[in-house]
Amino acid sequence: MPDDLLNTKEVAAFLGVHEKQVYALIKERRLPATRLTGKWLFSRKLLEEWLEADARAAAKPPRGTRRPRLDGALLASGSDDPSVGLLAGLLSQQSAGVLLFSASIGSSAGLRALNRGASDLAWSHLLDPETGEYNLPFLDTLAPDIAPAVVNLFYRDLGLVVAPGNPLGLRDWADLGRDGLRLVNRQAGSGTRLLTEARLAKAGVEKERIAGWQREVCTHLEVGLAVRSGEADAGLATGTVAQVLGLGFVPLLEERFDMVLDQSTFFDESFRALMDVVTSASFRERVARLGHYELRDSGKLLSKRRAAGAAEEASRGPSSTRPGSRSPRNY
Repeated sequence: MPDDLLNTKEVAAFLGVHEKQVYALIKERRLPATRLTGKWLFSRKLLEEWLEADARAAAKPPRGTRRPRLDGALLASGSDDPSVGLLAGLLSQQSAGVLLFSASIGSSAGLRALNRGASDLAWSHLLDPETGEYNLPFLDTLAPDIAPAVVNLFYRDLGLVVAPGNPLGLRDWADLGRDGLRLVNRQAGSGTRLLTEARLAKAGVEKERIAGWQREVCTHLEVGLAVRSGEADAGLATGTVAQVLGLGFVPLLEERFDMVLDQSTFFDESFRALMDVVTSASFRERVARLGHYELRDSGKLLSKRRAAGAAEEASRGPSSTRPGSRSPRNY
């Protein structure tokens, strides 16, 4: 027999198991083997590769295992919003140097990054058109390996960012299908892009026929800058961007913007520091000055089990009759 081929007895000695176990592994199709003239033969090279692959698989952490967190830092990924920079700045100032790093990769990609442990939390505003609920219906698909905690950050106005005075007289989603209109689009998988695709389909607009549909940017600010420079006639972005850049704005809807994280992170000191900033008067005041935000549910823990639009506070603090008011520790 060639040196690189082994019989069942030799394989048993090679693996350090009883020969009966070799036959059991063959029956379970777990060993690379071939049958020739009624006898099982094994390639030594394939056996070595099989052992290495099996060892690598055993070394992988089980699904749902979170990577070790970085002390004094939170890694965020997902949607983009101008207020995230404000939040990061206030956190570093008010929380003894706790840092917030954020990557604008879109809501869907952010949830996937959270699921595989690449980030500690995800910013998301994915709308389920069937239920009208944000984010919660997508967790089983995009983040199945976490025990989710979903915390509202704010609501914001989303709409068409246009030239000052809205010279083209744009009013709704259907207007994006006008001949000659130039659009600046958001990247595939972002909450804004998915919403745009759904609303255009509902309005009967063929997205591929829109000039500029293939031009993609990753942030709301980039959308506004494209319109500001005259490179595009319109794009979907927040009212805040239009206000800051002195552009026209056609509001289309108010959307919910949430933080999604694993429950183990929810009780981490760095995230509690972040929540202290989220519910602070300084953050609320600065966001309010930007315009086009609503903080009525900011700091609320949303339950995955609740019906569309329902929210549940993690702890009950003193209530106020003033809309949007919130106890400093309402989370």
